Amino acid sequence: MATFTLPHRHPISPFPNITTPPIRLNRPNIRVPHTNAIGGAQQDRHTDTPPLHKTAPFPHPHKYPHLISAAVSLHQLKQIHAHLLKLHLHHNHLFQLLLSSISFSSSTSYAFNILSSLNYIPPTQLSNKLLKHVTRSINPHSTLIFFQKMREKGFQIDRFTFPTLLKTASKGGMHSEGKMMHGLASKLGFDSDPFVETALVGFYVSCGQISEARLMFDKMSYKDVVTWNIIIDGSYCQIGLFDDVFTLVEEMKSSNVEPDERVFTAILSACARLRNLDAGKLVHGFISENDIVNNSYLQSALINLYSRCGAMDVAQSLYETFTQKNLVVSTAMVSGYSKIGNIEAARSIFDQMVNKDLVSWSAMISGYAESDKPQDALNLFLEMKESGIKPDQVAILSVISACSHLGALDQAKQLHMFVDENGFGKALPVNNALIDMYAKCGSLEGAKDVFSGMHRKNVISWTSMINAFAIHGDVDNALNLFQQMKCENVEPNWVTFVGILYACSHAGLVEEGQKTFASMVDEYGITPKLEHYGCMVDLYGRANCLRDALVLIETMPMAPNVIIWGSLMAACRIHSELELGEFAAKRLLELDPDHDGALVFLSNLYARERRWENVGEVRKSMKHKGISKERGWSKIEMDDGVHEFLTADTTHKQADEIYAKLNEVVDKLKDEGYVPDTSCVLVDLDEDEKEDSILWHSEKLAFCYALIRGKKGSCIRIIKNLRICEDCHNFMKLASKAFNRKIIIRDRSRFHHCRDGSCSCKDYW
Repeated sequence: MATFTLPHRHPISPFPNITTPPIRLNRPNIRVPHTNAIGGAQQDRHTDTPPLHKTAPFPHPHKYPHLISAAVSLHQLKQIHAHLLKLHLHHNHLFQLLLSSISFSSSTSYAFNILSSLNYIPPTQLSNKLLKHVTRSINPHSTLIFFQKMREKGFQIDRFTFPTLLKTASKGGMHSEGKMMHGLASKLGFDSDPFVETALVGFYVSCGQISEARLMFDKMSYKDVVTWNIIIDGSYCQIGLFDDVFTLVEEMKSSNVEPDERVFTAILSACARLRNLDAGKLVHGFISENDIVNNSYLQSALINLYSRCGAMDVAQSLYETFTQKNLVVSTAMVSGYSKIGNIEAARSIFDQMVNKDLVSWSAMISGYAESDKPQDALNLFLEMKESGIKPDQVAILSVISACSHLGALDQAKQLHMFVDENGFGKALPVNNALIDMYAKCGSLEGAKDVFSGMHRKNVISWTSMINAFAIHGDVDNALNLFQQMKCENVEPNWVTFVGILYACSHAGLVEEGQKTFASMVDEYGITPKLEHYGCMVDLYGRANCLRDALVLIETMPMAPNVIIWGSLMAACRIHSELELGEFAAKRLLELDPDHDGALVFLSNLYARERRWENVGEVRKSMKHKGISKERGWSKIEMDDGVHEFLTADTTHKQADEIYAKLNEVVDKLKDEGYVPDTSCVLVDLDEDEKEDSILWHSEKLAFCYALIRGKKGSCIRIIKNLRICEDCHNFMKLASKAFNRKIIIRDRSRFHHCRDGSCSCKDYW
């Protein structure tokens, strides 16, 4: 019999970095009950598990296997073991006790004790069964210790033992231990067995050691389709070496192993994941030319390829040829159309699907959430619940994202209740998303409550809370939380620094922003990304340090993108720097000649300077390119749902009341000193027309509707898609004092908390 004598660095175990737990070789450390009845055993005061029965005579010896299998806790198993010891029957049932004890993996020492007590060696088939049971119940680290103990007891191993061990080593990332297994297989003469060889190829592939996997593969005398699948998918598809993949497929065919649909499904899946449409088309052509059976798996892989690569015309043509459209294929089409923004086509396919599953519903909900249709996402979520489909964490995260975009606090609170009632409240990703949701719905207190109530936090949790403070203009708390995060040894990531720099930018803290940027590089070794440079350009621009902003852009280690130039343009608009603004706009248009933002910006910039001829030229160009200025809207949540208003909107059913209330509000505010600021009207109108247009902005209409329908004294929350103009900002500040109401407005970039005539942004936004 061969012995396990591989070189090792531990006095007991041949595996490095594995510590063997203490083993008691005698009787298990259990409390023997004081009665002859199983149910009469005194219950351990430290466990909540009830005894098996209250009173009962000793069961018949043939009943013990059933009792062992029926044990629901380690405590019950120890009770049974104790009775077996009293009756001197324990040796007859030790192997079954060993199998059952492994299921309660919280205490592996008990299983080790039983293993040490075995007085016989089970057949190799049972040994392999035991080892497989161990790998399913115990972590990989402990599994290899257990295997070492089995070898010390004299357990026999055969060719079926090694695949189990190699999968365990792969799962635990124990590469050196896996290589030792390879050495043991060679020593015992199993390394030329096809079953073991295939497992070794899979092990080296999982370790990312492609060259060793290929050497092992090339040495094999017999390769079945499973082995070819492993080397093709794991070694080349996963890393995108598609030229080598096609060569391997040809080799496979020449070796008289016919590629099946699983091989091509794996290749197509890799092409889809890596967005390699050209390679995917080659595979599709090969499948068509070689009359390979196009089953449901291949159909799904093809649709997934074209949809993920945005080739929805090809995907649609292919989809129409399928006589049977399974859920996987249809769901891939829904996701594909959603990703390119064709949400109507996605919904059309979704509505045609029969017996939709959770994945299908989640795909459609996510499509709405990502297509800026948050209310549709929430409505569909309610429809899914009514259909009896229970959401999973993926669906919950999509709905939370939709609620964040909608900004409806009441719906956010209801969703949070649902999350807690259905057991999702302890999940870290869900809590992180809830922080973001409350922050974007205007409830900084709600975000803080979620954050403070979390038992476990990661860097995303801290970053989400920092960002919440930042977008609400609470820069002091953002910076304080950043310091607390560092004190608790949570290392910030690059996203954390984006949040801090954003907070500094919107508060005008130039020096603090510079220090933060420097510490990111010097203390944490984080290489600045375009997002960080964008924040710094925005920081300098808002503080009217336009020369510093331009110098930073010119000295960046990477080429500035449209966001960088856009930040500089925005600063030029704020500070009326026409010449530099034109320069920035032209640089942006060089990067993207059809960039609507640059053309709109130039139009607005010229209009502010009353250069109407230039305005006409730019708007003519915009019309020729089909570009129009984004129309402003504002939303407000009431008991009966979310109401949306456009500028000068007359479509609301209470429009007459709203405009009558607006006149009352304006008259009252004028008594408080309000004078409409028409400087932000960027069209050539006379002064009276400008004043009317400025008074009909969507957020003013939403505010008046809240006065009509809202509860007296309640907070008014408005969501706006554009940056709030100077006149509306002044209007809301005065209205908060005149009507004694707190007004929270979320515009494109931040929140404004207006109270008692002042705003949280300190007029710096």
